[in-house]
Amino acid sequence: MANIEIKELLDAGVHFGHLTRKWDPNMAPYIYTERNGVHIIDLYKTAAKLEEASKALGKIAASGRKILFVATKKQAKDIVADKAAAVNMPYITERWPGGMLTNFATIRKAVKKMAQIDRMKQDGSFDALSKREKLQINRQRAKLEKNLGSISDMTRLPGAIFIVDIKKEHIAVAEAQKLNIPIFAMVDTNSDPRAVDFVIPANDDASKSIDKVLSHVSESISEGLASRKSNKEKEVAEKEAPAKKEVKA
Repeated sequence: MANIEIKELLDAGVHFGHLTRKWDPNMAPYIYTERNGVHIIDLYKTAAKLEEASKALGKIAASGRKILFVATKKQAKDIVADKAAAVNMPYITERWPGGMLTNFATIRKAVKKMAQIDRMKQDGSFDALSKREKLQINRQRAKLEKNLGSISDMTRLPGAIFIVDIKKEHIAVAEAQKLNIPIFAMVDTNSDPRAVDFVIPANDDASKSIDKVLSHVSESISEGLASRKSNKEKEVAEKEAPAKKEVKA
Protein backbone atom coordinates (compact mmCIF):
# COMPACT_ATOMS: atom_id res chain seq x y z
CA MET A 1 0.00 0.00 0.00
CA ALA A 2 1.35 3.38 -1.04
CA ASN A 3 1.88 5.93 1.72
CA ILE A 4 -0.58 8.82 1.73
CA GLU A 5 0.86 12.11 0.50
CA ILE A 6 0.29 15.33 2.46
CA LYS A 7 -0.60 17.10 -0.80
CA GLU A 8 -3.39 14.59 -1.46
CA LEU A 9 -4.89 15.36 1.95
CA LEU A 10 -4.46 19.10 1.39
CA ASP A 11 -6.14 18.99 -2.05
CA ALA A 12 -9.08 17.06 -0.55
CA GLY A 13 -9.55 19.67 2.21
CA VAL A 14 -8.90 17.15 4.98
CA HIS A 15 -7.24 19.94 7.02
CA PHE A 16 -10.33 22.13 7.46
CA GLY A 17 -11.73 21.83 10.98
CA HIS A 18 -14.69 23.57 12.60
CA LEU A 19 -15.07 27.12 13.86
CA THR A 20 -12.74 27.74 16.80
CA ARG A 21 -15.68 28.49 19.13
CA LYS A 22 -17.04 24.98 18.44
CA TRP A 23 -13.85 23.11 19.18
CA ASP A 24 -13.29 20.30 21.68
CA PRO A 25 -10.12 21.01 23.73
CA ASN A 26 -9.21 17.30 23.60
CA MET A 27 -8.49 17.75 19.89
CA ALA A 28 -5.73 20.30 20.69
CA PRO A 29 -2.85 17.84 19.94
CA TYR A 30 -4.13 17.46 16.37
CA ILE A 31 -4.66 21.15 15.59
CA TYR A 32 -1.92 22.98 13.65
CA THR A 33 -3.23 26.55 13.73
CA GLU A 34 -6.29 28.78 13.42
CA ARG A 35 -7.20 30.71 10.30
CA ASN A 36 -10.12 33.15 9.94
CA GLY A 37 -11.85 31.67 12.97
CA VAL A 38 -11.47 28.09 11.73
CA HIS A 39 -9.17 25.44 13.16
CA ILE A 40 -6.66 23.86 10.77
CA ILE A 41 -5.80 20.20 11.38
CA ASP A 42 -2.14 19.13 11.39
CA LEU A 43 -1.97 16.97 8.24
CA TYR A 44 1.32 15.35 9.24
CA LYS A 45 -0.48 13.90 12.24
CA THR A 46 -3.44 12.96 10.04
CA ALA A 47 -1.14 11.08 7.64
CA ALA A 48 0.59 9.22 10.48
CA LYS A 49 -2.70 8.28 12.16
CA LEU A 50 -4.26 7.26 8.85
CA GLU A 51 -1.33 4.91 8.12
CA GLU A 52 -1.57 3.43 11.62
CA ALA A 53 -5.33 2.88 11.35
CA SER A 54 -5.10 1.46 7.82
CA LYS A 55 -2.48 -1.11 8.83
CA ALA A 56 -4.57 -2.22 11.81
CA LEU A 57 -7.69 -2.53 9.64
CA GLY A 58 -5.74 -4.55 7.08
CA LYS A 59 -4.74 -7.00 9.82
CA ILE A 60 -8.33 -7.34 11.03
CA ALA A 61 -9.49 -8.05 7.47
CA ALA A 62 -6.68 -10.60 7.04
CA SER A 63 -7.88 -12.37 10.21
CA GLY A 64 -11.28 -12.97 8.60
CA ARG A 65 -13.27 -10.67 10.87
CA LYS A 66 -15.72 -8.08 9.57
CA ILE A 67 -15.36 -4.31 9.89
CA LEU A 68 -18.65 -2.44 10.28
CA PHE A 69 -18.75 0.99 8.62
CA VAL A 70 -21.10 3.63 10.03
CA ALA A 71 -22.03 6.98 8.45
CA THR A 72 -25.59 8.29 8.37
CA LYS A 73 -24.84 11.93 7.41
CA LYS A 74 -25.88 12.90 3.89
CA GLN A 75 -22.43 13.73 2.49
CA ALA A 76 -20.89 10.46 3.71
CA LYS A 77 -23.63 7.85 3.08
CA ASP A 78 -22.99 7.04 -0.57
CA ILE A 79 -19.20 7.11 -0.24
CA VAL A 80 -19.24 4.73 2.73
CA ALA A 81 -21.74 2.39 1.05
CA ASP A 82 -19.58 2.22 -2.12
CA LYS A 83 -16.25 1.73 -0.33
CA ALA A 84 -17.57 -0.83 2.17
CA ALA A 85 -19.44 -2.84 -0.48
CA ALA A 86 -16.32 -2.89 -2.69
CA VAL A 87 -14.43 -4.80 0.04
CA ASN A 88 -17.48 -6.86 1.07
CA MET A 89 -17.82 -5.24 4.50
CA PRO A 90 -21.13 -4.46 6.28
CA TYR A 91 -22.28 -0.88 6.68
CA ILE A 92 -25.00 1.26 8.25
CA THR A 93 -25.90 4.40 6.27
CA GLU A 94 -29.53 4.83 7.33
CA ARG A 95 -30.63 5.28 10.95
CA TRP A 96 -28.46 3.43 13.50
CA PRO A 97 -30.71 0.65 14.88
CA GLY A 98 -30.53 0.95 18.68
CA GLY A 99 -28.98 -2.23 20.09
CA MET A 100 -27.31 -2.99 16.76
CA LEU A 101 -24.28 -4.30 18.69
CA THR A 102 -25.45 -4.63 22.30
CA ASN A 103 -28.60 -6.53 21.30
CA PHE A 104 -27.16 -8.26 18.24
CA ALA A 105 -29.28 -11.42 18.67
CA THR A 106 -32.46 -9.40 18.05
CA ILE A 107 -30.94 -7.72 15.00
CA ARG A 108 -30.02 -11.18 13.62
CA LYS A 109 -33.66 -12.28 14.05
CA ALA A 110 -34.76 -9.33 11.91
CA VAL A 111 -32.20 -10.26 9.23
CA LYS A 112 -33.43 -13.89 9.32
CA LYS A 113 -36.98 -12.60 8.86
CA MET A 114 -35.80 -10.99 5.61
CA ALA A 115 -34.35 -14.31 4.44
CA GLN A 116 -37.59 -16.08 5.43
CA ILE A 117 -39.66 -13.71 3.26
CA ASP A 118 -37.25 -14.31 0.35
CA ARG A 119 -37.69 -18.09 0.76
CA MET A 120 -41.50 -17.68 0.73
CA LYS A 121 -41.23 -15.92 -2.61
CA GLN A 122 -39.01 -18.66 -4.00
CA ASP A 123 -41.03 -21.69 -2.82
CA GLY A 124 -44.39 -20.26 -3.91
CA SER A 125 -45.99 -19.91 -0.47
CA PHE A 126 -46.00 -16.11 -0.91
CA ASP A 127 -48.35 -16.47 -3.92
CA ALA A 128 -50.96 -18.22 -1.75
CA LEU A 129 -51.35 -15.14 0.48
CA SER A 130 -54.08 -12.54 0.10
CA LYS A 131 -53.37 -9.27 -1.68
CA ARG A 132 -53.38 -7.38 1.64
CA GLU A 133 -50.97 -9.86 3.29
CA LYS A 134 -48.60 -9.62 0.33
CA LEU A 135 -48.62 -5.82 0.58
CA GLN A 136 -47.86 -5.92 4.33
CA ILE A 137 -45.02 -8.42 3.90
CA ASN A 138 -43.52 -6.47 0.99
CA ARG A 139 -43.57 -3.28 3.10
CA GLN A 140 -41.93 -5.13 6.00
CA ARG A 141 -39.28 -6.55 3.66
CA ALA A 142 -38.55 -3.13 2.15
CA LYS A 143 -38.17 -1.55 5.60
CA LEU A 144 -35.84 -4.33 6.78
CA GLU A 145 -33.80 -4.08 3.58
CA LYS A 146 -33.41 -0.31 3.97
CA ASN A 147 -32.20 -0.52 7.57
CA LEU A 148 -30.44 -3.87 7.70
CA GLY A 149 -29.84 -5.10 4.14
CA SER A 150 -26.21 -4.06 4.18
CA ILE A 151 -25.47 -6.18 7.28
CA SER A 152 -27.29 -9.35 6.17
CA ASP A 153 -23.96 -11.22 5.85
CA MET A 154 -22.76 -10.18 9.32
CA THR A 155 -23.39 -13.36 11.32
CA ARG A 156 -21.43 -12.28 14.40
CA LEU A 157 -20.24 -9.09 16.06
CA PRO A 158 -17.68 -7.17 13.98
CA GLY A 159 -13.95 -7.21 14.71
CA ALA A 160 -13.95 -3.41 14.49
CA ILE A 161 -16.18 -0.45 13.71
CA PHE A 162 -15.27 2.50 11.44
CA ILE A 163 -17.20 5.71 12.03
CA VAL A 164 -17.48 9.00 10.13
CA ASP A 165 -18.44 11.72 12.66
CA ILE A 166 -18.43 10.30 16.20
CA LYS A 167 -20.59 13.21 17.42
CA LYS A 168 -23.46 12.22 15.14
CA GLU A 169 -22.92 8.48 15.66
CA HIS A 170 -22.54 8.70 19.45
CA ILE A 171 -24.89 5.73 20.04
CA ALA A 172 -22.73 3.50 17.83
CA VAL A 173 -19.64 4.70 19.74
CA ALA A 174 -21.28 3.93 23.11
CA GLU A 175 -22.34 0.42 22.02
CA ALA A 176 -18.89 -0.43 20.62
CA GLN A 177 -17.25 0.86 23.80
CA LYS A 178 -19.54 -1.28 25.97
CA LEU A 179 -18.52 -4.42 24.05
CA ASN A 180 -14.82 -3.48 23.74
CA ILE A 181 -15.03 -3.45 19.95
CA PRO A 182 -12.11 -1.36 18.55
CA ILE A 183 -13.32 2.00 17.24
CA PHE A 184 -11.69 3.58 14.17
CA ALA A 185 -12.98 7.02 13.24
CA MET A 186 -12.56 10.24 11.31
CA VAL A 187 -12.60 12.81 14.13
CA ASP A 188 -13.15 16.53 13.47
CA THR A 189 -12.09 19.40 15.74
CA ASN A 190 -15.54 19.65 17.37
CA SER A 191 -15.43 16.07 18.76
CA ASP A 192 -13.87 14.34 21.77
CA PRO A 193 -11.36 11.76 20.47
CA ARG A 194 -10.93 9.99 23.82
CA ALA A 195 -13.61 7.39 23.05
CA VAL A 196 -11.81 6.33 19.85
CA ASP A 197 -9.06 3.68 19.72
CA PHE A 198 -7.71 4.75 16.30
CA VAL A 199 -8.25 8.49 15.76
CA ILE A 200 -7.91 9.90 12.24
CA PRO A 201 -8.02 13.70 12.71
CA ALA A 202 -9.84 14.93 9.62
CA ASN A 203 -12.59 17.06 8.14
CA ASP A 204 -15.64 14.78 8.47
CA ASP A 205 -18.07 17.15 6.70
CA ALA A 206 -16.68 17.46 3.16
CA SER A 207 -17.33 14.58 0.75
CA LYS A 208 -13.86 14.97 -0.86
CA SER A 209 -12.18 14.59 2.52
CA ILE A 210 -14.32 11.57 3.46
CA ASP A 211 -13.66 9.96 0.07
CA LYS A 212 -9.88 10.46 0.37
CA VAL A 213 -9.66 8.86 3.83
CA LEU A 214 -12.05 6.02 2.98
CA SER A 215 -10.19 5.24 -0.27
CA HIS A 216 -6.96 4.73 1.65
CA VAL A 217 -8.64 2.67 4.36
CA SER A 218 -10.51 0.43 1.90
CA GLU A 219 -7.30 -0.17 -0.06
CA SER A 220 -5.66 -1.54 3.10
CA ILE A 221 -8.67 -3.74 3.82
CA SER A 222 -8.56 -5.04 0.25
CA GLU A 223 -4.88 -5.93 0.68
CA GLY A 224 -5.66 -7.67 3.97
CA LEU A 225 -8.36 -9.74 2.26
CA ALA A 226 -6.00 -10.61 -0.62
CA SER A 227 -3.36 -11.72 1.91
CA ARG A 228 -5.92 -13.94 3.65
CA LYS A 229 -6.95 -15.53 0.35
CA SER A 230 -3.31 -16.13 -0.63
CA ASN A 231 -2.53 -17.77 2.74
CA LYS A 232 -5.56 -20.03 2.43
CA GLU A 233 -4.51 -21.11 -1.07
CA LYS A 234 -0.99 -21.92 0.24
CA GLU A 235 -2.47 -24.03 3.06
CA VAL A 236 -4.60 -25.99 0.60
CA ALA A 237 -1.60 -26.52 -1.71
CA GLU A 238 0.54 -27.72 1.22
CA LYS A 239 -2.14 -30.19 2.32
CA GLU A 240 -2.51 -31.55 -1.21
CA ALA A 241 1.26 -31.92 -1.81
CA PRO A 242 1.80 -35.01 0.48
CA ALA A 243 -1.26 -36.67 -1.02
CA LYS A 244 0.16 -36.23 -4.53
CA LYS A 245 3.50 -37.71 -3.43
CA GLU A 246 1.75 -40.80 -2.00
CA VAL A 247 -0.14 -41.32 -5.25
CA LYS A 248 3.13 -41.18 -7.23
CA ALA A 249 4.84 -43.64 -4.85
